[in-house]
Amino acid sequence: MRGARELTPFTGGADGAAGVLPARIVVAYPGPWRAAEIPRAARIGCGTVACMTPPPRSRPAYDADERTQLLGWLDLQRAIIHWKCEGLSEQDAHRAVLPGSPLMTMAGLVSHMRWVEHCWFEVMLLGRPAVGPQFEGPDDADMQVEGRPLAGLLAEYTQQCAVSDEIIAAAALDDVGRHPDYAAGKATLRWMLLHMIEETARHAGHADAVRELLDGSTGYY
Repeated sequence: MRGARELTPFTGGADGAAGVLPARIVVAYPGPWRAAEIPRAARIGCGTVACMTPPPRSRPAYDADERTQLLGWLDLQRAIIHWKCEGLSEQDAHRAVLPGSPLMTMAGLVSHMRWVEHCWFEVMLLGRPAVGPQFEGPDDADMQVEGRPLAGLLAEYTQQCAVSDEIIAAAALDDVGRHPDYAAGKATLRWMLLHMIEETARHAGHADAVRELLDGSTGYY
């Protein structure tokens, strides 16, 4: 089944991570990358995508340990992406407002963030096959989401973040990526988390500007 992921055990290390990933997590990918199931992590407690909620918009404690701070800042930026989508109509979610960036819609941003999570934690860190629109489609294929409902894109983003979180929880910050075909696959998990904070925050800023241009809504966090 194309798009499915079988995650091999990934044991934690010296920084306090512990446990082994589930033997199999299947992620529902859109278009030609669609699979039939959603991640186990996304079904815990409810059995449906509809009841999944993004993390709270809160900063980590000033004296938190390194892992907690890294995950806390990443979760805050993830939550801001969701927040900036609240109350949008489908028309506005797919409306481009930046003349030089016709694919920079709220729906396109959400899709892009979902695939960035997949790229860094499933592909670069675990060494899974490099499949999906970022690897197999035309340039910016992950942002080409015309006709796809925003709610579904947000649910898929939440699913992918749940998969990322399980992978992160089972690895040490000093663990190195496994993908043999990309230089970035040699980065540590710490580096990847710092990059994902930077990447998500950058696009949260884009979402902030796009939302204000769409309907005047503003807000920090």
